[in-house]
Amino acid sequence: MRYAILSDVHSNIEALGATLKALEGERVDSYVCLGDVVGYGASPNECCDIVRELCDVTLLGNHDAAVAGRMDYSFYYEAARHALDWSASRVTQENLAWLRSLPFCAQHGDLGLSHGSPIDPEAYEYIFALEQAQELVPFTQDLPEITFIGHSHLCKAFAIGPSEVADVAAPQFNLRRGYKYIVSVGSVGQPRDYDPRSCCVVYDSEARSVRYVRVEYDVEASAQKIFDADLALNFGKRLFLGV
Repeated sequence: MRYAILSDVHSNIEALGATLKALEGERVDSYVCLGDVVGYGASPNECCDIVRELCDVTLLGNHDAAVAGRMDYSFYYEAARHALDWSASRVTQENLAWLRSLPFCAQHGDLGLSHGSPIDPEAYEYIFALEQAQELVPFTQDLPEITFIGHSHLCKAFAIGPSEVADVAAPQFNLRRGYKYIVSVGSVGQPRDYDPRSCCVVYDSEARSVRYVRVEYDVEASAQKIFDADLALNFGKRLFLGV
């Protein structure tokens, strides 16, 4: 099976469209979204419509949960709260019902899927550093061989072995027997690794290979929609820098 694993679209229809176009040549058998379809960007319904139709599994990200009324986001900073309120006021009832139905985590074939840390998915804890990956060691027996996560908007992978936890710093790698893997797939709609290109992962379960896919898209068009909407200008500006 070949899986395309998307995350953190954040209402960026230009990035999502370009990414799906690029994936047409990848012989994908199944599409998965790890959550945060909405938030920050200006095209929540367009992104929801596509992900609902395309993906075999979609998870509930923290921004999805906020828009769907499934979490308290009063502690978020003001611009983020405003963007969530803005999205909630514009999402259709059909898309709102869909967001309310999404699970926090899932198993899809042999894949573990979670928006944040798989240990307590509803807490939306980050895993983007080796120290955080090491905290998973006591739970590794309960994890599948590979778990894909989002949330951090970073391309980070960790191999957890019987005596070590290691960074996997490569745009493409193969799974080694005897290790458990946590793979953060980056962000389609708001990358934060100083590369403005959209990012997702293609996983081939037969070849046991993970590959990050970077795709250029019309950043200016996406940012302009944010500028034209009643949203914080920084949400558009940061797209040009990938931060």
